[in-house]
Amino acid sequence: MDLRFGDGKPTDEEREAVDALLGPPESSWEGADRSGNDLRWARGGREARDRRDLLLPGLHALNDRVGWISEGALDYLCRRLTVPPAEAYGVATFYAMFSVRPRPATVLHVCTDLACATAGASELCAAVEARLGPENGVKVERSPCLGLCERAPAALAIRAGHPPSGDISARPAFEDEAVQAGSGGPGVAAPGVGTGKGRRGREPRYATAVTAPATPEAAITAATTPEDAPPEPAPALAVPQTGDPTLTLLRRIGTTDPTSLDAYRAAGGYTALRRAFALGPAGVIREVTDAGLVGRGGAAFPTGRKWQATAAQPDRPHYLVCNADESEPGTFKDRVLMEGDPYALVEAMTIAGYATGAHRGYLYLRGEYPRALARLTHAVAQARARGLLGDDVLGQGYAFDIEIRRGAGAYICGEETALFNSIEGRRGEPRSKPPFPVEKGLFGKPTAANNVETLVNVLPILTMGAQAYAAIGTPSSTGPKLFCVSGSVRRPGVYELPFGATLGELLTLAGVRDGLRAVLLGGAAGGFVRPDELGIPLTFEGTREAGTTLGSGVVMAFDDTVPLPRLLLRIAEFFRDESCGQCVPCRVGTVRQEEALHRIAERTGATAAGDVALLREVGRAMRDSSICGLGQTAWNAVESAIDRLGAYE
Repeated sequence: MDLRFGDGKPTDEEREAVDALLGPPESSWEGADRSGNDLRWARGGREARDRRDLLLPGLHALNDRVGWISEGALDYLCRRLTVPPAEAYGVATFYAMFSVRPRPATVLHVCTDLACATAGASELCAAVEARLGPENGVKVERSPCLGLCERAPAALAIRAGHPPSGDISARPAFEDEAVQAGSGGPGVAAPGVGTGKGRRGREPRYATAVTAPATPEAAITAATTPEDAPPEPAPALAVPQTGDPTLTLLRRIGTTDPTSLDAYRAAGGYTALRRAFALGPAGVIREVTDAGLVGRGGAAFPTGRKWQATAAQPDRPHYLVCNADESEPGTFKDRVLMEGDPYALVEAMTIAGYATGAHRGYLYLRGEYPRALARLTHAVAQARARGLLGDDVLGQGYAFDIEIRRGAGAYICGEETALFNSIEGRRGEPRSKPPFPVEKGLFGKPTAANNVETLVNVLPILTMGAQAYAAIGTPSSTGPKLFCVSGSVRRPGVYELPFGATLGELLTLAGVRDGLRAVLLGGAAGGFVRPDELGIPLTFEGTREAGTTLGSGVVMAFDDTVPLPRLLLRIAEFFRDESCGQCVPCRVGTVRQEEALHRIAERTGATAAGDVALLREVGRAMRDSSICGLGQTAWNAVESAIDRLGAYE
């Protein structure tokens, strides 16, 4: 491994960005010995030594301040953290939101994924690119899904080094102790970070502006003058059922101020945590097990079993990880929960930590969610200030705190072990299993990892009781489920239904348009079903029996105006771009799949038969031998389109 440092030196601004995160160095840059033998000037404070897990927050600090990561800045960060430069370069180049080459301070991400593609994203991109460019101080990037599918097409502008204005509900990241998602780690908090004593009152150092549905004029305004961009609509607008008294998971969205801890408690908040302390850790796990709660991220693993396996491990410490990196095209339910009911997630994480014996929780949030970051940052800080996080939660003698870590644009980090690597300051590549995370997870310690929707389900389990919760849904799929409906419907958004409702019932609620041709279940990693299959029950077992998958709850409707071959090609491009490249079947297979779909994009019948046969062979190889779910599912949607929809007949 190359341990040598280059000739580059950081600018004052870059050094300030790193020092703001890590604290002042023990000595100055000017006395540096670039041979690498004497690193005294580049280390410390002492808390920053050997803290590789602060690498990703450090890269964010540089990117937020300057807009890209120079060689001198990367060297300075590596010296501060004693990380080999070659390894740090590999991490910096892994994530789509970072750049190691000069670029304008403003980057405009325009979503070109499935929902946005059908809503005119190509025309939007062309119009914006014709009027903006580096000469205007803007880098326009065609982006995968931004998680704004209910308001497609969508664009996100990020301006480095610019202090935004506005109230906390709309502001993005704040450089205080809670936002610097590099706090804490295995044992020691960075100076002023994650300690509850840090940098309150400082101005943020980058601005974001979300525009959706986006027009060329709105996207250009967001990129050139983000302070003039209109505020995002309230999260409740993504919930067509807002105000429905039968709702469980979504009942506070639109009815309770998401920025107010008092409002949350008045609406029943922290009742579940008090019951958890009354039950004890074993009692909480028993309730979750008896309720039949399974993971809502797609794998549907029993949550109680996972928590029990983690709690039983003798190795210490234990960790809790909330996977809020929802990047599946068509998925936005976790964003709506975090923006509209952030204290619910904080409370649920505290309960999960208590049950599994964890005293530190990491909330890994995708980097394209600025409002969710602001809301959760505020919620964590308020909970800590009111004794709901910290050394003595609710006076019960239990210590628990939460650190927010921002992702940086990598779909693969939704895989739990890739997420662990990302938090640890490594490339977000999946690990081989076993050992499983409950044995050796984050920092090599027992870890329970759950997504946002799974954790939030714990609150009604404890407030209504396991039996009442299990009575919702079906015997094999219990409780309520959130569905992300987008595409050719009149009322796109997040819907809450009990397991067992049919696909047709859900689409009727959403107002499906005439001319329905296909429905994609589970997102890009899911499968298509025909319009005559709308009687499929929306349960894990029901979709499995129908030869498809429920996944994380994506339901995308496409009418007969959507060119299916182009849609399949976009799915293939997505998997090609997002493959981490670690294993050969996925690294090569996703490329071969895209190449074949390019060749047959406009062909059908006998002229496409050879490439269809090749697609089947490549798809089987990826499914059977890829390390993780990305490669194993990259062929699913294409296969279902060929077999169920006759895409190339």
